[in-house]
Amino acid sequence: MMCLVGGATLSLLGVKAFKEHQTTVNPTAPESTSQVVTTGVYQYTRNPMYVGFGLALLAVVIFVGNIFSVLVVPAYVAYMNRFQIEPEERALRAKFGEPFLAYMAAVRRWL
Repeated sequence: MMCLVGGATLSLLGVKAFKEHQTTVNPTAPESTSQVVTTGVYQYTRNPMYVGFGLALLAVVIFVGNIFSVLVVPAYVAYMNRFQIEPEERALRAKFGEPFLAYMAAVRRWL
């Protein structure tokens, strides 16, 4: 239950920060981002929404109680890195340049 609540909280804090900075929360349109958000939960992870989803997924794995279902979590991380986060980061590097590179150097991708 703590994983689920923690995951939902992290994801919502990420959305809240984007809304406060008036930038998009649409993960399929990183080019429409208006600024790099580095405050709030984004001081600790570059992807709080994805970390939150991962924690929620872990909650489901724990609830299911099947030892093999634990493989879903690393599969989620690998998939998100390759097909979502890396393309987002390429688009943000192209759009924001050095400020985004500095942010990447200062804050971890996951935790």
